[in-house]
Amino acid sequence: MSLKVTILFRACALAALVAAPLPAAESRPLALDDLSAIRDVFDPTISPDGQWVAYTVRHRDFEKDRRDSDIWMTRWDGGQSVRLTSSKDNETMARWSPDGRYLAFLSDRDYEPETDQVWILNRAGGEAERLTDFKGGVTDFAWSPDGRRLALVVSDPDPDAPEPGDKDKDEEKTKKPIVIDRFQFKEDYTGYLGTPREHLVLFDLERRSSEALTTGRFNEYLPSWSPDGKSIAFVTKRGADFDRHDNWDIYIVAAQAGADPRQLTTHEGSDCDPNWKSRPAWSPDGRSIAYFRGGDPKLIYYSTQHLALIPAGGGAGRLVAPELDRSAEQPVWSPDGSALLFLFEDDGSKFLGRVPAGGGVVERLSSAGRVVEAFDTGPDGKIAILSGTPHQPLEVFALEGGALRALSRQNESWLEKVRLGAVQEIQFPSRDGTEIHGFVIQPPDFEPGRRYPTLLRIHGGPVGQFANEFDFQFQLFAARGYLVLAANPRGSSGRGEAFATAIYADWGHQDAQDVLAAVDYAVAQGWADPERLGVGGWSYGGMLTNYVIAQDTRFKAATSGASISNILAGYGTDQYIKEYEHELGVPWKNLDAWLKVSFPFLHADRIVTPTLFACGQKDFNVPLLNSEQMYQALRSLGVETQLVIYPDQYHGLRKPSYERDLLERYLSWYDKYLTPPAAD
Repeated sequence: MSLKVTILFRACALAALVAAPLPAAESRPLALDDLSAIRDVFDPTISPDGQWVAYTVRHRDFEKDRRDSDIWMTRWDGGQSVRLTSSKDNETMARWSPDGRYLAFLSDRDYEPETDQVWILNRAGGEAERLTDFKGGVTDFAWSPDGRRLALVVSDPDPDAPEPGDKDKDEEKTKKPIVIDRFQFKEDYTGYLGTPREHLVLFDLERRSSEALTTGRFNEYLPSWSPDGKSIAFVTKRGADFDRHDNWDIYIVAAQAGADPRQLTTHEGSDCDPNWKSRPAWSPDGRSIAYFRGGDPKLIYYSTQHLALIPAGGGAGRLVAPELDRSAEQPVWSPDGSALLFLFEDDGSKFLGRVPAGGGVVERLSSAGRVVEAFDTGPDGKIAILSGTPHQPLEVFALEGGALRALSRQNESWLEKVRLGAVQEIQFPSRDGTEIHGFVIQPPDFEPGRRYPTLLRIHGGPVGQFANEFDFQFQLFAARGYLVLAANPRGSSGRGEAFATAIYADWGHQDAQDVLAAVDYAVAQGWADPERLGVGGWSYGGMLTNYVIAQDTRFKAATSGASISNILAGYGTDQYIKEYEHELGVPWKNLDAWLKVSFPFLHADRIVTPTLFACGQKDFNVPLLNSEQMYQALRSLGVETQLVIYPDQYHGLRKPSYERDLLERYLSWYDKYLTPPAAD
């Protein structure tokens, strides 16, 4: 078994082949137009009486060229589904009041400037009412146990933003200079980081009044009320220069203005890193708090997040399942406080697990061959999960005795119309003998014995994994007649810390060998046509694409999205300054390490593969200049290349028209060099 800790199974073992569902009589291959039919479901939450499950549904509105999210709810027995919001604005993060009478949610509807505020909807009927009025917006909230107050995370307003109703706001105005005095001064989507912060605010629902709970120069996140409603746990990182570290800690503050926060965790590494969005979880008796503790700070995002407990009154924390060498998230206590439920990845799947609070065997409550991305618990042992498979987008299910019962059916009618390609899990040796795992996605009308044009797709991160989940892009390529390979090379999550850290400060070496071994395997199996190979990915997937084509010339086409190859150009121009200095050191002291991982740019003359580069204009994660450099290098060398820049987009494309455009360009680029399926 891949885990060091013994695990009990409540469901079937991982199947080698995840077969496509039986097609309906009139089914057709998936097409690019189906992008508008997909419904993204997320964030399930069970009502206090256990009779309803609320969740959010997002779709792409191509007419308005935006994404729109609405709140839905479904009866626990599955007998009725109700769409609760239908405005042109987004509504997200639905949360039940403790008595179940209300649903609160975030939305920027009818508010200027366009920042999220808390709205409340009475289940008995009527229109939603806006509760808050914070110009900087609300990013998170939590109900108090008695339902009388909310703990809010409120952003400071932009000091340079025009006031609502300013008669000159639409006119051309000279903006103030941007003054930088922080170590970490850039962040994707946010832009340049200045003095605005996010703080905790108490909101009284009866009085419709608010008062600051925390102030100062630090950010506070993930508020969590104690069961008696007297205290709030939250997450922050502090110190003289908090930009230089990711040593997040849990603090506790009395739920009253003017109270002094008390630091609870003192672990040198990260405790409850807010990037994992796992709120500190109080035990039912209020004596302990469950959270996730990071590993060695020098390992940054390569380290494993472990489930931990700490006394709420102070003291040493302890790991609950220390031998579980998998990152975990979202802790929830059982009603009697005897066990903890949580999510963890393992080798292409993502499980809901349970472990005794005192430590012991980790039990898998969900099956392999799928992912569980979120869950909620309700009365009488009810569990709702957000889960999907390679042939079913995420939906909400009731988990009952290890079996799943559908609650949301947002994609059901669409799935009946399309014919998807089969998805097979594969294992193969890398060039040094290391066993690598991944997936192959077959064209819907796959014929054994026939070789297909093949696309090697590479995931971002690098600490992430291709998993047993629906991927529209993979199925689109398969419908076009391509065999798709999706490997999880060293550096990926899901197989332990040692597997992830194997590429630490050594990018494009072992991981490149691993993904190339996937191609060798597919050719040896008789699936892939060795003369019609393509490769591509986004973010680190684009980076590794550049590493691959700089050392292997057999690929006839490549797509490199939001990538970097001259790593020196990233220092000070993207948001990864802490990570660079941990992993590579500073350039003036450790130049060799920086040059080593920059070889696709420094040896661009080895690249012969026609390459399409793409990036968002405002990307601060992996900025545009990096794609521009690689495009310029290949153009200078006479290699066929193209650069596509998406205006006003960040690291992820949010405009549906741009999402579609990128997919169209991928298909066109691969078809051009790998021969369109119709010409076979």
